[in-house]
Amino acid sequence: MTTTTIAIDMDVPAGVSVGEYERIDGGHAFHVSWQFPDNLCCETCQRESRLQLVEKNKFLSIRDLDLWGKPSFFVYQEVYHRCPSCGHRQSLLPPFKRRDVKYTFRFEEQVLVSLIGSTAEDVAVRLGIAAETVERIVKNRIEDAKAKQIDPQRKIERLGLDEISLRKGHKGYATILTDLTNAERPEILALSKGRDEAAGRACLERLSAQQRSAVRWHHTDMSAAYLKACGVHLPNSQSVIDRFHVAKKLGEVADDLRKKTIEPTSEV
Repeated sequence: MTTTTIAIDMDVPAGVSVGEYERIDGGHAFHVSWQFPDNLCCETCQRESRLQLVEKNKFLSIRDLDLWGKPSFFVYQEVYHRCPSCGHRQSLLPPFKRRDVKYTFRFEEQVLVSLIGSTAEDVAVRLGIAAETVERIVKNRIEDAKAKQIDPQRKIERLGLDEISLRKGHKGYATILTDLTNAERPEILALSKGRDEAAGRACLERLSAQQRSAVRWHHTDMSAAYLKACGVHLPNSQSVIDRFHVAKKLGEVADDLRKKTIEPTSEV
């Protein structure tokens, strides 16, 4: 039997190193590590001290981006810091995830992009996660957006403004602003609760006046609210209605026309 070596090209968050690889639960597992800080502030006594590592023989697995159509996971050893002042032990949070969740920041991005044109339930089934997890990601990202500052030096030529919905039959909507300058790597810039003109304005106002003036194209559905928000805040941009939305609207019109013109047959 002959053997061969296969190389896997993947993006890795800054400051993260990949060690071993293994199959896990029908997907891919990458053992990762990151550079620890020299000093850490105790979350209990608020005193900063040199890092006092306490390693545990326990490994955690969290969801990352899909690879080759299969889920992939980051696996890392759980590490703690023991405060020399008060003795409190606290876990070191990896730079690629938020506290108390089992997925990476970039998996959150994947979920948000997948929500465009879908619902939380649809995305949950497609990714094999709970609909409640999708809703929690949206909630956390909306809270993040309130404090997030978009780099004023960022060059943006093409934007997308879309609504995302949570559960079918519920009024859980949010507006998502996406940088589409690089079509292969759309990046989420802002989120706002709701799907009206105010939500669209709130997202666009996260950009500087110079950035809004530099945008040349904006992609939206046929919502008058989004078109108005873009018309006001993107003075040099041309509206692009995606074909999906045009086809959907034409289908609705054709269906209404068919119902009006086709008379029901009467029994003889």
